[in-house]
Amino acid sequence: MPNEENESLKEEDGLMTSAERERDAFEVRKLYKYLRVVDVCDGLDGIGYFDFTLMSPDIRPVWLGMKFWGVALTVRCVPANRPMWKLGTTEEVVRAHEIWFKEVGGTDIQGLVRPGHVIVMDSGGAREVGFWGSNNSLGATTAGAVGIVTDGQVRDTAELALQRTPVCARGRGRTIIPGRIEVVETETKIGCGGVQVRPGDIVGCDDDGVVVVPLEVAEEVAVHARAVLLADMQGRRGLYEQSGLALDATVDWEKIEEYYRQFE
Repeated sequence: MPNEENESLKEEDGLMTSAERERDAFEVRKLYKYLRVVDVCDGLDGIGYFDFTLMSPDIRPVWLGMKFWGVALTVRCVPANRPMWKLGTTEEVVRAHEIWFKEVGGTDIQGLVRPGHVIVMDSGGAREVGFWGSNNSLGATTAGAVGIVTDGQVRDTAELALQRTPVCARGRGRTIIPGRIEVVETETKIGCGGVQVRPGDIVGCDDDGVVVVPLEVAEEVAVHARAVLLADMQGRRGLYEQSGLALDATVDWEKIEEYYRQFE
């Protein structure tokens, strides 16, 4: 969690505290509502932020059609250094997570979630473990998370797709948490998918992958990205009309322009 002494020093130096970053970030998030990941990548290029905020293409949406933009809530994990002990009854097997967390401790990630958060997890290089599954990910989105990103694995992927739970991961896993992975820190600077992620950064996903936008440049990038999107929609609209294609939401540039007018 954020260090109180460091927070007070930031205030004395006139720097933004984590609380201020988060408050600003939830407002900035609104600028990203209709943007595509590619638009934002173009905007990042335009200010000289080439490639180094693009997560590894190995980290992908679990199902096609996923899209979200939100404010990073970071989680840092490490591999467990002790096995799960043998459980004596079927009832204990069912309660394995509860028994494990009671013994080794745990973090209530859902209790930290605010509407608009994207949970971003550094799995610490843990071996195959489905930290996020159909149950706890649904709990996170019910609490207000708009997405989950992990550089580890997820499980219950058929149910994740059925539920349309927005999770991006490096791979699919089959095993559970006990004896494999531990949460050691939340709301701290982490690395995920080859990029740095801090609490309050803007994180987005669609079928093309995941991108992180440092909060300090997020407003500027959104302005450029919006212009890129509108130009593309207008150009494609003309081609739709020439080709006789039925118009769809991807060329309804008037709706997008009207939405963004409120921020001018």
